[in-house]
Amino acid sequence: MLTGWRILLVEDEALVAYLLEDMLADVGCTVVGLAARVDQALELIRTIPIDAAVLDVCLDNEFSYPIADALLARGIPFMFSTGYARDRLRDGYKGFPMLQKPYHPRELEKILTTLLPTIDALPATSNAAALIR
Repeated sequence: MLTGWRILLVEDEALVAYLLEDMLADVGCTVVGLAARVDQALELIRTIPIDAAVLDVCLDNEFSYPIADALLARGIPFMFSTGYARDRLRDGYKGFPMLQKPYHPRELEKILTTLLPTIDALPATSNAAALIR
């Protein structure tokens, strides 16, 4: 079901990024962009096709909220990934899907399945639709 989905992964811890990349591959997704900083992620959003994103909330000394805003402006779904409790997220972001550390593959797949649109909702010209059809 998730085969062919292009994921932007935003994570500043290399080992965690590799773990998430493997977990995403296991459920059929492809990480098409990996960013450790807000500016890197914003550049990737502007330059590569993305179906969804996984955003670590805290990136070194900055938060990923500007990335979330850019994704929202483009209609790209995302989830936060964090060790924080939901109530530690800023107001306005608490209602978005969240993958809690420690990560579990089934939970990642479950969130992605609800996050990504069904094939019937995709335009016939979308790359993801072409892969699935």
